[in-house]
Amino acid sequence: MGIIKKIFNKSRSPEDGIFFEEMRKILGFNPVELSHYRKGFTHRSSNKTDENGNPINYERLEFLGDAMLGSVIAAHLFKEVPTGDEGYLTKMRSKIVSREHLNELGRDLNLIKWVESKVSAQHFGENIHGNLFEAFVGAIYLDRGFTYCEKFINKKVIVPYVDIPKLEGKVISYKSLVIEWCQKEKKQFHYDVFEDNGNEDVKHFGVRLKIDGKIVAKARATSKKKAEEKASQRAYFAFQEKINKK
Repeated sequence: MGIIKKIFNKSRSPEDGIFFEEMRKILGFNPVELSHYRKGFTHRSSNKTDENGNPINYERLEFLGDAMLGSVIAAHLFKEVPTGDEGYLTKMRSKIVSREHLNELGRDLNLIKWVESKVSAQHFGENIHGNLFEAFVGAIYLDRGFTYCEKFINKKVIVPYVDIPKLEGKVISYKSLVIEWCQKEKKQFHYDVFEDNGNEDVKHFGVRLKIDGKIVAKARATSKKKAEEKASQRAYFAFQEKINKK
């Protein structure tokens, strides 16, 4: 590995040298092919293509990284929870790789610092942090293979964040809980979504959640999905004892 580093030190440009050192700090080991990581930080707005006209951006790496995360975490859960059935293991994996958690991981590593884009960072959605983290994992797989990819996921995700007892009690979707409860109790539910701009420049959506024809919760947010989740959370706490009743 020392020989590889010496060779790279001779051939890298000063800019690549800085990028190499920064990647090495995040990875905990030496990257070999920096182009994989460069691609992992290239936003589609850059409109880059390779010699064959194929787009160069992080979206395909994002897909690959998602698969790597899922497989490594699935294997960990399979080993650590021998009594867990398929449904339990699937829910636990979903909690670990939830969009909220992936965004947190991406923010913690400050991956957005390296994004190459023609769009201002203030226009990126919150999910770019998680997308970059998945793309970064995909880049690791292409660069160093499965063993190093697994090593990184274990160090950055499993060891610091995967606490089985805590995860069992973690709610990742209040909307799913409310819908499951309504279906179980044969209750009719409906999310009434409407545009709600108010006096703000940013478009908002309002949501009224009705159960058996009665409005039980209201919420507003910058997207329909977020507004529905907020309304569901309020409904959950209103009916918590009934929902959690075995």
